[in-house]
Amino acid sequence: MSEGSRTKIALVGAGGWGNQHARILSQRADIDFCALAGRTPDRTEARALEYGVSWYTDVEEMLERETPDLVSLCLPSKGHFEATLQIIRAGFPLLVEKPLVFSMEEADVLLKEAGSRQLFFAINFNHRYARPVQMARKAISDGRLGNVVHAVWRFGGEGDDCTDHDNLIETQCHGFDMLEYLCGPIASVSAQMSESTGKGPSTMVIALQFESGAVGALIGSYDTSYAYPRTHWLEINGGKGQVTVEDTVRCFTFQEAGNETAEVWRAGYFNDSDRQFQLTFDSYFEDMIQAFRSGGPPPVQAKAGRRALALALASIRSYQEGRTIDVG
Repeated sequence: MSEGSRTKIALVGAGGWGNQHARILSQRADIDFCALAGRTPDRTEARALEYGVSWYTDVEEMLERETPDLVSLCLPSKGHFEATLQIIRAGFPLLVEKPLVFSMEEADVLLKEAGSRQLFFAINFNHRYARPVQMARKAISDGRLGNVVHAVWRFGGEGDDCTDHDNLIETQCHGFDMLEYLCGPIASVSAQMSESTGKGPSTMVIALQFESGAVGALIGSYDTSYAYPRTHWLEINGGKGQVTVEDTVRCFTFQEAGNETAEVWRAGYFNDSDRQFQLTFDSYFEDMIQAFRSGGPPPVQAKAGRRALALALASIRSYQEGRTIDVG
């Protein structure tokens, strides 16, 4: 750990969401944001100058010169494996963006290599940290819903080519993670997918069976629009009540069975911290950095990324083979 109370962190990635990583690292007094590495010199230099840090186009050179306490990675979804493995093999603790990777073989290599070095290895499933999601989790754990009977996750917007099941792996990983976070392990999946827009399997409906006996549905699409209301919708029903979450951060409701009056939460006028989606990452980062400093495991371990990938790949197999696939 760096001297004093500041943790020295380097960032790999100069893209759009990478700017959220840079924002957080630069704004915290307890973080020494030491360097940025990117693939494109002009963009990397511009981003580094914006935040007043050193910049590199060679990750190995950055690691050798800067020796950070932790490395944060935010790269294009299909470019995760090589850079992540490089940092693990160099022996640096790390936080990575979702999805972990696109293949189980690569996921297993990363987890094995990190495990053999006993590295802190976190993944950013920041949807968990939205206030409405936390409220839903508490309502379930407090028994206000009773036993969960069924759940629905729907999420979609504009998207590009899906020939590698991009929507399912890189976006709906949040859905798989969230549904298991709230409802427990998924036991089996049965998928239908649409390729009608010519982009590959860009829209899907996946029937879920939970180990608890509950059932669910995951609906995802790259053939809709993020401009639509309720781009994201989460609904969980139990024998005693129902919770819903609208657009992740926008609205939480709880309604008791048989009661026509619902409890509703929306962020108040001055409550920007709970209203803005990107600030769920700030909440996650706080938990993550405290866990790192204490020597404990990440609040969301990288193996959660492997689990979401396993569920996605089982869904692909279900679609291809036309049958239900047990996940285990």
